[in-house]
Amino acid sequence: MSKARIALDLKTREDFAALSLHEKNEYLQDVARRVMEARGQTFEPLSKEALSRLRRFYSRRSMADLKLEDTADEGLREALRRFSDAIRTSEVRKVLEHELPSAPRRISREPPADDAQLMFFVPSVHDAPVKDDFNLMDIAPFALSKSAGEGIIRYELKDAIITIEGGAETGLATAYDYDIVINMISFLAEETRQYHIADAKGLKPSLPPRTYRPAAAEILKFCRRELGGKQYEDLEGALDRLQATRVKITNLRSDGKDKGRRETEAFPLIGRYKVVSRTSQDRIDQIEIDIPQWVYEGVVKPHGKPSILTLNRDYFLIARPIAKVIYRLARKAAGDGEARYSLTEVRKRSGSKLPPGKFRQAIVEIVESAKVSPLPDYDLSLEDGKTDMILVMKRRLPASPLQAVAV
Repeated sequence: MSKARIALDLKTREDFAALSLHEKNEYLQDVARRVMEARGQTFEPLSKEALSRLRRFYSRRSMADLKLEDTADEGLREALRRFSDAIRTSEVRKVLEHELPSAPRRISREPPADDAQLMFFVPSVHDAPVKDDFNLMDIAPFALSKSAGEGIIRYELKDAIITIEGGAETGLATAYDYDIVINMISFLAEETRQYHIADAKGLKPSLPPRTYRPAAAEILKFCRRELGGKQYEDLEGALDRLQATRVKITNLRSDGKDKGRRETEAFPLIGRYKVVSRTSQDRIDQIEIDIPQWVYEGVVKPHGKPSILTLNRDYFLIARPIAKVIYRLARKAAGDGEARYSLTEVRKRSGSKLPPGKFRQAIVEIVESAKVSPLPDYDLSLEDGKTDMILVMKRRLPASPLQAVAV
């Protein structure tokens, strides 16, 4: 979103100095109101401290250094005076912007061009299947960064210990890299759906293939990204990180027989991948991705329903990794109702490396942003708990039939 241009027409230093204290405060509050209205924000009056700082700054610049009385040329003298006022006006704007509450950052970005038409040609969006009764939607199987993450993420949950480890050279897969995993699972789920339809008709179809062969452009379109050169370059790096990132689950459940035994299994987010072809501009074109066994077995079930959840297509437009985590938690835990997590638990399940205080600040900011730029499907709010703040994720009421849009 572009910032609105604000014509403040600030008073000169001399005119401002002539005002009484009450008039100065009223004037500054009025300027603040105009700025916030231009931003589309609700006006919040400036505090006494902010007013005091603005009054001092507005008047403090001395014109003595210009020595206008020693300037014989009247035109030059007037030009210097206007120049001084212009500098002061610019600086007052900056100070005023600093004192005003900042506009909340949008949670989601705008969809790419031709997005509406493209959405008719992609299957439903699905996240990872349940693996040994453990759901990857309970945690973030990726780094909360826009570039490759470092180190190992360790989750200690009630029934399992999960570690997410990236490659030594590539680092951890990111939240944006993981969109490709969702793309792969979604197309496998659609192939499985078509298989069951054909099987019910007695056509004796073959099971879906264990290799996914998309074009790079198809992945970008599905993930609702632009089709620029940088997006194609980033895609290959994302595949490298996904192939190198491994999930390790140590199951702590006991069946009563082998109480001391712990079953551990490790698996990649994607299997082997191959760039089959490139364009004349040397951009990645056709891709071949081996679907990991844990994904294939979780989705392709000839007898039974796949253990996967659908996601809102707007998930791909969520621009902040922690907001992606919150949506996945809400979709898994709240479903069509409501879920509550302490901020300590959200931080634990997100894998965030932020100190608790800064993490809390980040969540508060997201909840405020969600009032202007809502999270898909769910409303967010914060409540005071006994020892911690509680994040409330509540399913938003569906649009009325007249407002609903078919996808």
